[in-house]
Amino acid sequence: MSDNDFEIMGTPIARGERKQIGMHVAQLFDQTDVIIPVEVIRGKVDGPIVFVSAAIHGDEINGVEIVKRMLSSRRINKAIHGTLIAVPIVNTIGFNRNIRYLPDRRDLNRCFPGSERGSLGGRIAHIFMQEIVTKCTHGIDLHTAAIHRTNLPQIRATIDNDEMDKLAHAFDVPIIINSKGAAGTLRYAAIEAGVNMLLYEGGEALRYNENVIQKGLKGIFSVLESIGMLREGKKIRQPKLTGSIITKSSYWVRAPISGSLRTKIKTGHTVDDEQILGYLSDPFGKNRTEVCARKGGVIIGMAVMPLVNNGDALFHIATFDDNDMAEELLEQHDFATV
Repeated sequence: MSDNDFEIMGTPIARGERKQIGMHVAQLFDQTDVIIPVEVIRGKVDGPIVFVSAAIHGDEINGVEIVKRMLSSRRINKAIHGTLIAVPIVNTIGFNRNIRYLPDRRDLNRCFPGSERGSLGGRIAHIFMQEIVTKCTHGIDLHTAAIHRTNLPQIRATIDNDEMDKLAHAFDVPIIINSKGAAGTLRYAAIEAGVNMLLYEGGEALRYNENVIQKGLKGIFSVLESIGMLREGKKIRQPKLTGSIITKSSYWVRAPISGSLRTKIKTGHTVDDEQILGYLSDPFGKNRTEVCARKGGVIIGMAVMPLVNNGDALFHIATFDDNDMAEELLEQHDFATV
């Protein structure tokens, strides 16, 4: 699509214009219209076309706050190059119900690229791909951990070319997980469509984490500067990059028994091979069982609900060739105990 003819859902957005659009994607059985709110900011000068989306899982609200702050920032309200598409809430149904999923229990982030004849999730995904994603050159999707878990701020991206490597490092979070993502996810579908896309993870569902929000906001601004959407100047200070470390592998430590968990570590901590991460015990404090790491690495996610069943995922550990370097970077980012 020519940048001169840019439109969403048939609504044109002229150069230098800022416009809010309600994307009608479905109607529920009680005749409630399902609308995805979108705000488009077009610069007067050509440049990249970028979408920033949040709450594809309805209970992941940190990203909603990040988009809100981005849109109210002076940096965005000044002249930009290109077009910025902000989608603060993709899964409006789940968001209004404080739940992760759609009414049919489908995960919207497993429905992409979708189909106009598919399930409710498939139809929403299809419209989102056609009206937003495929019109963009870049994308940033904002996530948190699943319910009763928390994640260390991290970028997930496919580092298979110089452009993606540049974008991932520009976001400037401690950990970059080099992966394409699962089939059915927005990220997988966007990459297949030729869109350079990052996924930012951080924090806990249904809870604001100020450090995670600030890190995400700064990361977005840094990426937009790196691709030329935001102009640098005396009043727009280039963020100081601290550095990131890339991992290609991670694993979950699962509960060996059912019981209540007492943890000894937090997200951002480095651990050694066979290190004790916590203890599980019964309601009497007996039958105490150690929960241990199999291999050393960094805790990038963990359960925050202490009541667990046998087999529940407890600790997500990213592995590195150099744990000391990872620990040093985490200390520089000041995210060692998120």
